[in-house]
Amino acid sequence: MTMETARPDAVPVILAWATRDKARDLLRRAFTRRRSHLSIVSTAEAARRVLTTTLVDAVIVDLAGNSDEAWTVVALARELPSLPFFALAPLRVADASTLGRCAALDVTDMLFESVDEAALRELVMPHTFTERFVAALHGAERVLGLDAPLQRRSWDLVVSAGGRPVRTDAVAQSLGVTREHLSRSFASEGAPNLKRVIDLVRLIAAAELAKNPGYDVGDVAKVLGFASPSHLTSTAERVAGIRVASLTLLRARDLIARFVQGRSRSRR
Repeated sequence: MTMETARPDAVPVILAWATRDKARDLLRRAFTRRRSHLSIVSTAEAARRVLTTTLVDAVIVDLAGNSDEAWTVVALARELPSLPFFALAPLRVADASTLGRCAALDVTDMLFESVDEAALRELVMPHTFTERFVAALHGAERVLGLDAPLQRRSWDLVVSAGGRPVRTDAVAQSLGVTREHLSRSFASEGAPNLKRVIDLVRLIAAAELAKNPGYDVGDVAKVLGFASPSHLTSTAERVAGIRVASLTLLRARDLIARFVQGRSRSRR
């Protein structure tokens, strides 16, 4: 059974490594509590701990001091290419060597204080893991046979969680219907069960994260809120008929194709 502990209205999680008060204040203004979950850390160890326990949408590293600790965090971008990393710095720090080093470490973009301050959130959000995940699954609902308005709206809510666990009662509440009505209507006329669709979306996210050199199966399971690595393993077998090790080789379209071949219905 899928562990349903999260909600479909998840806000983006932004991880920031910053030791300066100015940088911290700037980030808090850009990523307010109502629209984001901002986690600010000051050590590379703390940054890695967050990255291996939480699904992070974007990472921002303050390079103003040009410290070894900051560059240690930036270097994690090579280990976690699915996550966008941004470098934050005063304009005077952005010399050619800094820009070149950021490019070599696959940093998504440079953010400059004063210059980009007003648009900081807008510069980061289009690149977040969840935003790109939603874009990648655009149109997949048609392949799954989700044609009714209630099915489409439910699908949008599930996908918008970015692979985090989703409660079916939370989806029902967001749509203004009962859980029983949602489950019955979603699976009508041979469509997949909603719970099984939630499992599929989470498995697609797991496949994306599993391709990161910095994550092992245990990390992926923990980041996405699976009860254990064995829970992720059983989900992969149930939803796609694959071994969890195969996740690194399969794309979203591959998992969806396997899903529609007789694995889209579960016991209620």
